[in-house]
Amino acid sequence: MPTLTKRLDPTQVVDSALALADAEGLDAVTLRRLAQLHEVTPMALYRHFSDKSDLLSALGDRLLGDIELPAPTDRPWDRRLHEILTAFVDALRPHPRVAELTLGRILISEAGLEMAERTMEILVEGGFGTDYAAEVGRQSICSLITLVTTEPGAGEDPEPVAREQALRLKRAALSALDPKRYPLITSAADTLICPSSTDQYYALGVDLIVAGIRGVRGA
Repeated sequence: MPTLTKRLDPTQVVDSALALADAEGLDAVTLRRLAQLHEVTPMALYRHFSDKSDLLSALGDRLLGDIELPAPTDRPWDRRLHEILTAFVDALRPHPRVAELTLGRILISEAGLEMAERTMEILVEGGFGTDYAAEVGRQSICSLITLVTTEPGAGEDPEPVAREQALRLKRAALSALDPKRYPLITSAADTLICPSSTDQYYALGVDLIVAGIRGVRGA
């Protein structure tokens, strides 16, 4: 039976919320549901989180805290930028249903601030003015979050049989298009529906962003 006196670790609550969001989505994360999981009353959670918004902020901070920033080196600025953006993606990609929560916490959480400062420092060193570096950095981070949240197949049912069935139907729909009118789409149906390699999907995403940053620098 739920009790108010049971000792509650807020870190464990955030862990439970993250696992729940990964499995069922953010809508499933409620203080009542978490209270049931930890066998306490909802009031016990309110001692640590003022409301669901506060809990979701903690989730965003948790993901940002997982970023393993590379040690500073004397490598070319664009290679160091690539490493930092890759570290950001690596922290987010296991949690596509939660990744969007990081955007509003980057300039609030300690881990987010550290990443932002390092990113801007590299961009300024690469020849961008401070304000332009801020704009480039912000749009890059937004693009990477979108890359994670829109990973093909990430929103499908996690149950393997149901997931494969859903993907099969989507492939079939593309393959059924008129190949004379859409020759490239029909021939690449498998890749368009779900990338053959998620590692390649994310590596290409980071490569494109860094290449774009080099391009606007030289414009």
